[in-house]
Amino acid sequence: MSDDEREEKELDLTSPEVVTKYKGAAEIVNKALQLVVSECKPKAKIVDLCEKGDAFIKEQTGNMYKNVKKKIERGVAFPTCISVNNIVCHFSPLSSDETILEEGDMVKIDMGCHIDGFIAVVAHTHVVQGGPVTGRAADVLAAANTAAEVALRLVRPGRKNSDVTEAIQKVAAAYDCKIVEGVLSHQMKQFVIDGNKVVLSVSNPDTRVDDAEFEENEVYSVDIVTSTGEGKPKLLDEKQTTIYKRAVDKSYNLKMKASRFIFSEISQKFPIMPFTARDLEEKRARLGLVECVNHDLLQPYPVLHEKPGDLVAHIKFTVLLMPNGSDRITSHALQELSPAKTIDDEPEIKTWLALPVKTKKKGGGKKKKAGKKGESSQADPMEGEPNVAES
Repeated sequence: MSDDEREEKELDLTSPEVVTKYKGAAEIVNKALQLVVSECKPKAKIVDLCEKGDAFIKEQTGNMYKNVKKKIERGVAFPTCISVNNIVCHFSPLSSDETILEEGDMVKIDMGCHIDGFIAVVAHTHVVQGGPVTGRAADVLAAANTAAEVALRLVRPGRKNSDVTEAIQKVAAAYDCKIVEGVLSHQMKQFVIDGNKVVLSVSNPDTRVDDAEFEENEVYSVDIVTSTGEGKPKLLDEKQTTIYKRAVDKSYNLKMKASRFIFSEISQKFPIMPFTARDLEEKRARLGLVECVNHDLLQPYPVLHEKPGDLVAHIKFTVLLMPNGSDRITSHALQELSPAKTIDDEPEIKTWLALPVKTKKKGGGKKKKAGKKGESSQADPMEGEPNVAES
């Protein structure tokens, strides 16, 4: 299908079938996240957790739409990443990696699922410990969660992307934390995980994005990353990068045989969605990926780090801007938090949190029919009061 044809036939939330597919993908990714969180224990091997998350998504999506005439693409939309403590994102190591979790680690889990190209992504932060999370770990997690709750209320038709950027920075500052630079929240469309409408995490002279207004029937991946450090992460080792996405608009005649081999495999197996090098023939992969990246055929997702000792929290959710309000379809309940900082003296933040997520309809009818196939039970708590830790 050419881009023009896809543009012409672009499906959005006005189609009930599209909404069902988004919610079906969300239900699977929420359960995959639940599974990975339950396995986050001391001595658990990170690569095993990543593989479990991906395997669950592949298995669950594989069981859907089996008997339809037209093949429906479905599966992993973003490989499972497990980034610990000061590692910001995209840590999804190769099978040979021996890194394990330790007691007290702050674990960020990031993953995505799609059905027919309709994508649901989620990220969640879990501390490997029993009992309430306290101290700076609680501050940075509460900052991410409160910023996510504020963003949910500001990613609304009629609001601008800059409104969200400014608000989340104010929330992080209230907890004496920083929003991490370089993180983008994207509009998503069918088979497009990083659409053109974006929300910057931090506005600065180096990073500019076009002003944009949110519109009804759009879908967004809202991505919040907070840090107890400076919020200016660095790439320390390119060899840690294992997640890539095919740049569909680029072409180049690769010189190395290994590169041609691997690029052909990628084009067949992962033509559109991000993938992990674990799923390629590993020995040849390393060699061939470098030339593909150097000539912009692949977009790398680098593993970024804050300074040792810094703590980084990550919350990402998918939101559907429905006519009756915003529907947050991906999430996971947080551990109990006892942050040292509070938003008690922050009237502006409290005002944002008091904004409704759903538009109240006249007549007081029920908003949602229970038990509809593909609807995520995870989404219900988000419809009312914000879930914000205030100590």
